[in-house]
Amino acid sequence: MILAQAAPSTYVSWIAIAPEIALALGAAIVLLVDVQFRPRIRALGGVASLALAVAFGLSILQKLRLDSLLDGSLVVPDIGREVFPFAETIAFDPNAVFARFVILIVAGLGIASGWRLFERLGRRAAEALALMLISAAGFMFMASSLHLVMMFLGLEVGSIALYVLAGFSRERSDSDEAAIKYFLLGSVASAVFIYGVALVFAGTGRLNLLAVAQYLPGVQILRPGVLLAGLAMLIVGLAFKISAAPFHSWAPDVYQGAPAGLVGYMAAAAKIGGFAALARILFSAFPSMTDDWAPLVAGLATVSMILGALLAAVQDDVRRLLAYSGVAHAGFILTGLVSGGSGAGEVWFYLAVYTVQLVGAFGVVASVAGAGSGRASIASFAGLARRMPFLATTFAILLLGMAGLPLTSGFVAKFGVFQSAWQGGFEWLVIVGVLASVVGFYFYLKVIVAMFMQESDAPEMTDPGIPTRWALGFAATATLALGLFPEPLLALARDTLPI
Repeated sequence: MILAQAAPSTYVSWIAIAPEIALALGAAIVLLVDVQFRPRIRALGGVASLALAVAFGLSILQKLRLDSLLDGSLVVPDIGREVFPFAETIAFDPNAVFARFVILIVAGLGIASGWRLFERLGRRAAEALALMLISAAGFMFMASSLHLVMMFLGLEVGSIALYVLAGFSRERSDSDEAAIKYFLLGSVASAVFIYGVALVFAGTGRLNLLAVAQYLPGVQILRPGVLLAGLAMLIVGLAFKISAAPFHSWAPDVYQGAPAGLVGYMAAAAKIGGFAALARILFSAFPSMTDDWAPLVAGLATVSMILGALLAAVQDDVRRLLAYSGVAHAGFILTGLVSGGSGAGEVWFYLAVYTVQLVGAFGVVASVAGAGSGRASIASFAGLARRMPFLATTFAILLLGMAGLPLTSGFVAKFGVFQSAWQGGFEWLVIVGVLASVVGFYFYLKVIVAMFMQESDAPEMTDPGIPTRWALGFAATATLALGLFPEPLLALARDTLPI
């Protein structure tokens, strides 16, 4: 993708933000319908699902519009105002469109897999559905932001909605604890991020990512300490959001305390928004400083993979196990960033398949332990293959996909990011990643053994419901299908290098 120049313009392109508008309107309509008509929960879920479907359709229109604009290459002078609308604060590019697709799919799966929770919430379900739509819109703005202040606003909109969702189970004290811890540490992360924005502005006099990229090669900075500190703070602030070690301390408690029906979506959406913002900052604003930020990212990846894998291996609670494995997966995804923009496609493929698996995994946890529960011991999954074969089979497929078993999408994703890092000269990082993956097989197989090889006197389970079954079936099918036929999604993901 070649950029001739960014055309400064205040051109307003409603199609560039149409999905976000649809989600915001959907959230408002959900609340208005609830107040005015007091309908059944199914009607509110239908309104929220319709908003997601409209946003997804608008994203397809965006993709078609981009294809007609770019026609295989990007020559900005003729179409710059459409690619950089709203005074260059938004990027209407393949990266943003792909991020919207992934976030909308994850949001839809989140609503379906947590449907039992919405039924249990009663009238409060409208608030939860509205917050999910608002958070999705916020993280979509993060993925398309070309301006650091706009990116921060998207970060806050998405994060504040998740803080509220984390404490939605009023009957449990650990839910309140999770919400408070998430809010406090998330606020610290936001403060670090905005301080990094200030230092980047102090070092360059610019907040637009493309303006920063154009400025740096043309000047010689004698004392780059302020700029390097600002870049490091941007990375650290987003590392909190993606739960990369050592900035992951909030994740296990939040994953365990938040309602099981919501936490899968919460974890997945935050990771998508955080990695989308991180990739755009590193690849769009600081490509000339790759030698400076790549060692920091590699260090974060190393610590995340080692710490996440080791701590996950000693957990006896499935929710905490998934939390620490999420730390390890953050490290795996970071390995795709260290080689620069050449690994962007592999990062997006990994994000797409892992977040779908994550939402599906927590959907199973919610079905087994309860949609509003706090704890889900491995012992509670014993004999699940006898009590509910569909849940056990689905969970096994998702866990093996996360582990990176060949013929699953997880294997293709890990191979892609490892190959990218190896070609970038980080062979040692790939070796660490492979060893962490071996440890990962142990703690994932521990759960599978409990489900299929251990007996339990627990009573028969109730059916999780049709929406949850559809969501879990989709996640498991995608894990297998994209392991066997990954090329269509890989080709789409490799066209997402941030401009």
